[in-house]
Amino acid sequence: MKAVLLKKKYLTFFLKKSHQVLPNVSLLPENDPTALFINSGMHPLVPYLLAEVHPLGKRLVSNQRCLRTQDIEKIGNLSHLTFFEMLGNWSLGDYWKKEAIEWSWEFLTKELGLEEKRISVSCFTGDKDAPKDEESAKIWQALGIPAPRIYFFGKDDNWWSVGETGPCGPDTEMFYDTGQKACGSGCRPGCHCGKYFEIWNDVFMEFNRLPNGRLEKLKQKNIDTGMGVERTTAMLQSKNDVYQTELFSGLINQIEEISGKKYEKDNQKAMRIIADHLRAATFAMADGVEPSNTEAGYVVRRLIRRAIRYGRQLKINQLFAFKMAKVVIDDYSEEYPHLRENKELILNQLQNEEEKFLKTLARGLKEINKLTAGLIGKTKKISGQKAFYLYETYGFPLELTEEMAKEKGLTVDKDDFLKAQLKHQQKSKTSLTKKFAGGLVDHSQAVTKLHTATHLLHQALRQVLGEKVQQVGSNITPERLRFDFTHSEKLTAGQIRKVEDLVNEQIKKNLPVKMEMMSLTEAQTRGALAFFKERYGSQVKVYFLGDFSKEVCGGPHVNSLGEIGGVKIVKEESVGTGRRRLYARLE
Repeated sequence: MKAVLLKKKYLTFFLKKSHQVLPNVSLLPENDPTALFINSGMHPLVPYLLAEVHPLGKRLVSNQRCLRTQDIEKIGNLSHLTFFEMLGNWSLGDYWKKEAIEWSWEFLTKELGLEEKRISVSCFTGDKDAPKDEESAKIWQALGIPAPRIYFFGKDDNWWSVGETGPCGPDTEMFYDTGQKACGSGCRPGCHCGKYFEIWNDVFMEFNRLPNGRLEKLKQKNIDTGMGVERTTAMLQSKNDVYQTELFSGLINQIEEISGKKYEKDNQKAMRIIADHLRAATFAMADGVEPSNTEAGYVVRRLIRRAIRYGRQLKINQLFAFKMAKVVIDDYSEEYPHLRENKELILNQLQNEEEKFLKTLARGLKEINKLTAGLIGKTKKISGQKAFYLYETYGFPLELTEEMAKEKGLTVDKDDFLKAQLKHQQKSKTSLTKKFAGGLVDHSQAVTKLHTATHLLHQALRQVLGEKVQQVGSNITPERLRFDFTHSEKLTAGQIRKVEDLVNEQIKKNLPVKMEMMSLTEAQTRGALAFFKERYGSQVKVYFLGDFSKEVCGGPHVNSLGEIGGVKIVKEESVGTGRRRLYARLE
């Protein structure tokens, strides 16, 4: 079964179970500072897990494009990916464990025809926060899975949460046995040797983690599920390697053609990393992310450079990233037409990035030559700290440094390098934790005020600069809001002052904030701003800020504008061709 048919079957199956289809939205989260990218199908649904009413109802289903970089070091194995498509179905305070598990089983065995005897599951083993999930285990047993194929694991394996705070709960996961020989006596579902592929995850989201770490019960019990398209497609095609499906075959073939090498044992890791990273970068750029040194742009730049480094391992000495993007665009444009629409921009950016990075590599080569020249005759080993400096500053993988050192009769202190790398990863993870700690997930008062202020800012900019101004993104923390919009010139001090005065004028009027639910067509007819049309379903929420602003949005908002207090614009800058960015804080 091809991936296209899998996705169609999934959506159709849950439509018959009275679910409504959610749109497949941009990889860039709207008004959410808790992540750089949409990293799961449920990511856009956080407010509704916290009991806000969803315009499409309590039963939802989607296929959502996602991007995660937390496990970037694992890319290159059989199944890990940075960019992937996630099928999911949700119950927002409607059905619970029995229906979710039974429908998962029905879809896997009846719709997809997977062999029942090759399916194993895992459940939460219980701890101080929640009891052992015997309920799920009994449901699985009633469906025919014997006790020996039902495993119980702790939070590391069978607990899912939005972030450090917010909705969370135990889950049950489904694994398919590929038939590969076990890697050892401890081989079991969750092992990454390739024998077991995790294909579906049903999360029972009934808790909310507070900033102090304490758990409280959510107002409603939610079901949140996720089925990875790439992994399930591999299972349906009797493959234990996602890169051997049609989703990657074009990319792998292109790498083979450019490198003159085959997708065989010694080349597989490099080829997988190149295919994965450039597919992810292409999709991110199509959604408006330009490679840069900050936030989402930095992630894209890192993916591109990492792919180029592994291209060097395959002895690719020509510009090749843009050729890979052409394959992605050709393979996916039927389902994602915005790839084709942004083709020229994507190819140009990739070519520019690769040319710049090759110059950086050249500087790095000079640096490593200096380093090794200073060591010859003194010691036979390059310190791990210096090797990591070359990796972090110039993008030199350890393998490249080792190769060049070997040519000069030197070695690299690999253990010391790995220690330096681990220290850096822990520091990065701490930084990410801080990144994920605040924002819309906690619906804090400051975030709610600033989120409402973005509507005022949007309308004020349109009045001062003209109606060609359109929001293209925002990011809100309790400390400040960041608002991106279309405009080709730097704002003058006078224009910034006019925008700020307009915003604060509405706040002083204490205009009421009202919400109405309606169709997108009606919203547009009534003049509501809606610049993220691909993100909306058939029913939308429209927020009216007095008679000043009308905009389609998911929330949260204050009840009246006087609650905001006041807004101060603190910075204005360019973020790419035809795009500007404003920073503002509460007064």
